[in-house]
Amino acid sequence: MDSDSTTRTLGRSGIEVSALGFGCWAIGGEWQDAGGQPLGWGRVDDEESVRAVRRALDLGVTFFDTADTYGAGHSERVLGRALGSRRDEVVLATKWGNVFDEHSRTLTGADDSPAHVRRALTASLRRLGTDRIDLYQLHLSDADPARAAELRDVCEELVTEGLIRGYGWSTDDPARAAVFAEGPHCTAVQHTLNVLQDAPELLSLADELGLAAVNRSPLAMGLLGGRRGAAGAGDIRSRPPAWLPGFGDGTGADPGWIARVDALRAVLTSGGRTLAQGALGWIWARSPRTVPIPGFRSVAQAEDNAGALAKGPLTAGQLAEIDALLGR
Repeated sequence: MDSDSTTRTLGRSGIEVSALGFGCWAIGGEWQDAGGQPLGWGRVDDEESVRAVRRALDLGVTFFDTADTYGAGHSERVLGRALGSRRDEVVLATKWGNVFDEHSRTLTGADDSPAHVRRALTASLRRLGTDRIDLYQLHLSDADPARAAELRDVCEELVTEGLIRGYGWSTDDPARAAVFAEGPHCTAVQHTLNVLQDAPELLSLADELGLAAVNRSPLAMGLLGGRRGAAGAGDIRSRPPAWLPGFGDGTGADPGWIARVDALRAVLTSGGRTLAQGALGWIWARSPRTVPIPGFRSVAQAEDNAGALAKGPLTAGQLAEIDALLGR
């Protein structure tokens, strides 16, 4: 990208971030729910995670998105250690709403109470080793809108106190996102977006209300990064829950999804891009408000993802070609 398109303004906040963020779910390592369902992406090497975060920083990535529950607190701890004295060079996003046991790395429930917001924030600040969160996000995608309005008001108090700079909701429901957007310091909605899973209503909402669209699953949980085979034990894709499409019965990527990726490969890999870089380029071309946050577990993945910044967005013609290939 040119110098103007390698950055984004994070919604109404005026905060500048790199156009590419890094999602820190995977570096949390293994964790599970009370029934033993894997919720992580398998085993990780914390030292490699630290190296990958620092490499991303060196390559111009300034936005990192995590959640208190990723790895039951472990992702926040690793990210905080990796950033260290460079904390002020980055924009930090995390999330709250889930309840977990750090010792057993187990998700134990959810808490949508206003009182929990402050408890969760205090714990996240401690794990991340910082005195403020730049973007604080509700992690309960289907929370009751009336309760969410109360949580929004708590977030406004936290902004006034200087503990957070802005907030948002991680939800794929435009109506819910609009509830949070009524707050003056709501600056983003986090939602699924990738070339296989478009989100026109949420992108329109972001444009209408001046929000950043922070895009989770930009590589379709690895499918657009070349993932095909069966996932290992401890990887959520080995026992995919109902909300995780594209991985069928856990034996590997769904053949129908693979076929769609293959149909798009020539367009996405144009201009010397890798498949992942093309998928990220599609997102940037889709809307100037998008900030995709691909996951990573290694320095090599960090370098591949960050390399998309130099390649930039796809063209309008390429977007149209992809729509035609997908029958949209």
